[in-house]
Amino acid sequence: MKRIYLLMILACIVISAQAQTFTIRTVKNNLFIPWEIIYGPDDHIWFTQKNGFICRTEPVTGTTDTLYHATTTVVQGEGGMLGMAMHPAFPATPYLYVAYEYMQGGDYTEKIVRLTYFPTGDSLGAEMTILDNIEGANIHNGCRLHIVNDKLFISTGDAANQSLPQNINSINGKILRINLDGTIPGDNPIAGSPVWSWGDRNTQGMVYANNKLYTSMHGASSDDEINIIEPGRNYGWPTVQGFCNGGEVTFCNDSNVVEPIYAWTPTIAASGMDYYNHPMFPAWQGSLMMGTLKDNDLYFLKLDANFDSIINVIIIDTLSIGRIRDVCISPNGSIFLSTSNSQAGGGGSKIDRIVELYDSTFIPVKVPVQSAANSFSIYPNPAKDEITVTLKHNSVAGMDYRITNSLGQVVLSGKMTNRPISLKSLPVGLYMFQITSTKGERYTRQILKE
Repeated sequence: MKRIYLLMILACIVISAQAQTFTIRTVKNNLFIPWEIIYGPDDHIWFTQKNGFICRTEPVTGTTDTLYHATTTVVQGEGGMLGMAMHPAFPATPYLYVAYEYMQGGDYTEKIVRLTYFPTGDSLGAEMTILDNIEGANIHNGCRLHIVNDKLFISTGDAANQSLPQNINSINGKILRINLDGTIPGDNPIAGSPVWSWGDRNTQGMVYANNKLYTSMHGASSDDEINIIEPGRNYGWPTVQGFCNGGEVTFCNDSNVVEPIYAWTPTIAASGMDYYNHPMFPAWQGSLMMGTLKDNDLYFLKLDANFDSIINVIIIDTLSIGRIRDVCISPNGSIFLSTSNSQAGGGGSKIDRIVELYDSTFIPVKVPVQSAANSFSIYPNPAKDEITVTLKHNSVAGMDYRITNSLGQVVLSGKMTNRPISLKSLPVGLYMFQITSTKGERYTRQILKE
């Protein structure tokens, strides 16, 4: 009965074709599988290439710098240099976190390293391993990285070994959660273990939005999935594929299985994800944005008011750029996509690229911004635990406030009172504090959390 009810819900979801006009242009050509792309606080796109290079490109001119080459990276099938995450306080805290495969003895192995950015030499270095001994294989290596506050989330594949995802003593086929120095958080579901959730086949998309961690997972011949990750929960693989039905129901009930919020059969090879909520493309606002490898399309998955169900699927099928590996968004609303069409092996043809989608007619709404120096104060700044905000000619009570990190992600928001605002939940770093009056006036200032 449960399965029938779910099918009825899915039948009501609207599947739309392209609902916005846009311009597409190539930012950078002749790349080798740019696996991860990040729009950095320096208005450059930072990206990994599967053959071990980390680069940065200026999105208008396409001028590109090579910042690092991990020479021990081994490209083998789907393996190589994969996911990357930037510290939320970058560049004040100049760390990048990267996943790649290498040979450890005779074993193909995946590890997570931390690199330091040195602005004087415009390079990355001081590689430090923070997690090692993740099994690698020709297929199913994961590996997306995403930082939420001061914790690093890591997706690992089953490395073609279906016994690993349900084995909580293995770190394969999991979502892992570690501190940014590689230690294990004390509030993880299994004491002393990086395992946050389990039962994954091959998760290749991850984004944190709306206080939820969303992932996209490759199914086998059926049931690519969109999941909301919860700590200590089981996502079923290989016993359960997609929704719980038939002979899977008993295992689901006994094993604390979480069903996906959406699934595709036949599979589409769901890949990199981001959350789109910019007015440049109104029809796509409030959606998970996802690239696909098998059908070569860009998907927008419209979320409901609670952000835990998909109510509309918009498919952009006119791009003609091949397999879409990853996606990212600039602060002005432009969308960047990286492709995954190059010949495997690292020495083959380099035919991949990064492209931009934008609306050339979009005009941002200008909201008056007041002079922070004359009318707006924050004390103390730098701050440790809390700040007090005052406005020279008005009370701040009732105004909206938000605090964003260096990647433009909202980390705190709410209504102002005349009480101090607690910063205890924020990691050390540089942030932008903004309050908005009922007239739409904005007051903005940087704050430093020590």
